[in-house]
Amino acid sequence: MKTEKFIYPGFKAKVGVSSMKRVLAIVAVAVLIALLQAGGAIAGDISAKAAVVIDGATGNILYAKNPNVKLFPASTTKLVTAMVVLDRLDPETVVTVSQEAANTPSVSPHLRIGEKLKVKDLLNIALIRSVNSAAVALAEAVSGSEETFTKLMNEKAHKLGAENTHYVNASGLPGDGQYITAFDLSVIMKGAMGYPMIKEIINTRSQQIYTEGGRKIFVRNTNHLLWTDEDVVGGKTGYTRAAKHCFVCAGQKGDRMLVAAVLGESVRNELWHDASTLLARGDDVLNKKREPEIYYTSVSNSPIVYASQKVKKKQRLEKIRASKAAKGGKSAKNKSITKKKAGTKKNALTKKKSKKKRGGAVNAENRAAAQGTS
Repeated sequence: MKTEKFIYPGFKAKVGVSSMKRVLAIVAVAVLIALLQAGGAIAGDISAKAAVVIDGATGNILYAKNPNVKLFPASTTKLVTAMVVLDRLDPETVVTVSQEAANTPSVSPHLRIGEKLKVKDLLNIALIRSVNSAAVALAEAVSGSEETFTKLMNEKAHKLGAENTHYVNASGLPGDGQYITAFDLSVIMKGAMGYPMIKEIINTRSQQIYTEGGRKIFVRNTNHLLWTDEDVVGGKTGYTRAAKHCFVCAGQKGDRMLVAAVLGESVRNELWHDASTLLARGDDVLNKKREPEIYYTSVSNSPIVYASQKVKKKQRLEKIRASKAAKGGKSAKNKSITKKKAGTKKNALTKKKSKKKRGGAVNAENRAAAQGTS
């Protein structure tokens, strides 16, 4: 076999052509693994379940991790609520807080039954402090009920291009059938930035509001990046136990706007790291320093399983177990009865055999007993 020298770092030897090919194959595999690990490391920088950054002008994905996984939206929902409200109501319209709205579970400040506030003030309370009762009051002002309002929300989301999103309430509280994807959330944020009032409100650090009755309400923005990242020009946070921490924001990089969305982050402080990382990556792509990237992890791409579905599944399993137990009990009972019958039959046969063996003795005893003798 023809031989030639193949120089490998730190190694010199005479190897056959076939051996050299094997070495080259090993090197190629090693390089591929290194590249995959590098990609995994990049994806690992974002600890949230799903994240994406898009070009605010074109809507193109610049970087993404599990962009199409369906997750709970939490209070990022209020962006769509605000858009639907502004499509139909004058910001100066006065709204009366209903009992239903006032009793909606929410963070403080709590709105009171019968209080009157302008639409623009309720929007500030809903978007800056994320008060759920303000979102419900606005929904009722538009449609009479929150349930009817959600139909308008879904129409709006789909019109914006959020095709894998569905809402069942105006606040973002957990609900059976409510979900969104990171990509859809970025699309919704892009649409919300087209509303001057929403754009101004979500870029406001704090606001002092007065009800029509004169009560003062102070709200401070839940978006920490407004204090730490000068590129961020607005955002909306969200949190529920089911959704974990969520966030969507817009960042201005030179003359370009980027939109970053994060869903399912376990640690609150990691939201700001994730968002800043996304915006930086997006900027690198736009400046040709990096190629657009999309990663998928082990997170399931199937729709989320809601609590009610888990309960129904549990009930079905319990019913099946009960049915099996009942059948098992019936089977055991039948076996017992069969065994008892078999035992009785066996005893009868034994007695019969015994009688045959004892014969006249038994009859003599019976006659003696009848005669009163023993």
